[in-house]
Amino acid sequence: MAEREPMIHVPFFRWLTCATRRFSRSAALRAGILAIAFGAFGPAVQAAGIAVTSATIVPSDDAWQLDGEFDIQFSPRLEEAVNRGVPLYFVLEFEVARPRWWWFDEKPVKFSQTYKISYTPLLRQYRLSVGNVYQNFTRFEEVTRVLSRLRNVTIADRNTFKKDVTYQAGIRMRLDTAQLPKPFQLNAIASSDWTLASDWYRWSLTP
Repeated sequence: MAEREPMIHVPFFRWLTCATRRFSRSAALRAGILAIAFGAFGPAVQAAGIAVTSATIVPSDDAWQLDGEFDIQFSPRLEEAVNRGVPLYFVLEFEVARPRWWWFDEKPVKFSQTYKISYTPLLRQYRLSVGNVYQNFTRFEEVTRVLSRLRNVTIADRNTFKKDVTYQAGIRMRLDTAQLPKPFQLNAIASSDWTLASDWYRWSLTP
């Protein structure tokens, strides 16, 4: 007895074909929308980081003072963390070395200073503080602008350097993740959004 060929229910087959096509068009549409969204908003988000744009030290009456300019870009997560009450600590590091071919470099100056950014929701104020000295702001961009332009930072006594001797100066700034609350320290390890640190910026100095 001959075997019968399997019968295909034509209306069901047509429905399945139309449904498959509708799903494919819907998936393609969603993929297109996502592609447009990421294409439109992706490049506008600038990568977080710090870069030193310029630095110099100048003499005052009884000390040497540092002027430095930085390009500081905060990630949205960092700004959100500040707005939620998480303080951020930035460390300015400065050093001066005198190269010596017969021994280790002499380092007459090793200086660091910590800047704290915090937010008080009750007053709706941002605060940038160095020790007990602080300044209040109403906008986060204002804090960033002041931190990006440091002026008259005393780094050494006036008689620290020898005349007619060439030194190598270096400066950098970094976010001190060790001072973050414990849960955020874990985030800092796992996410690059929390990694803000410049490379060393170095130049020759002859007092």
